[in-house]
Amino acid sequence: MGENERRYFEEIQVGEEYVSPGRTVTEADIVMFAGLSGDYNVLHTDAEFMKTSIFGERIAHGLLGLAIQSGLLTRGMRPYATLALLGLRWKFKGPIKIGDTIRVKARVSDKRETSKKDRGIITLERQVLNQRGEVVQDGETDVMVERRGG
Repeated sequence: MGENERRYFEEIQVGEEYVSPGRTVTEADIVMFAGLSGDYNVLHTDAEFMKTSIFGERIAHGLLGLAIQSGLLTRGMRPYATLALLGLRWKFKGPIKIGDTIRVKARVSDKRETSKKDRGIITLERQVLNQRGEVVQDGETDVMVERRGG
């Protein structure tokens, strides 16, 4: 990625909004995430048991949805000159089911300088929506972004 493709702290404005493309969550995604994370909870892995649950079928891991939204958002915006993800405040509001197509809407809600002149902090409000427009996850992330010329 070229230097001029990344956006620096000074270029990012409060109120900017981004929308990602959609991505369909598959059974393979859930199975692979269970293997990667070691989380084999019946919510994600036992189709017969889940037929009798409040969801009626297996659901994706909440953290899988969180991970997917992170990647999706990078496809819906010009990348920042990111130095670090500093933290997040996150809520899991509804299930993501096999076959659901999710997308991310985000808005820059805050921008703060730091005591170090080579970086600043950007806060992004994010919503993960399914194909029906229902918010299944939402929250805020704080990202440390490089300043031009450091």
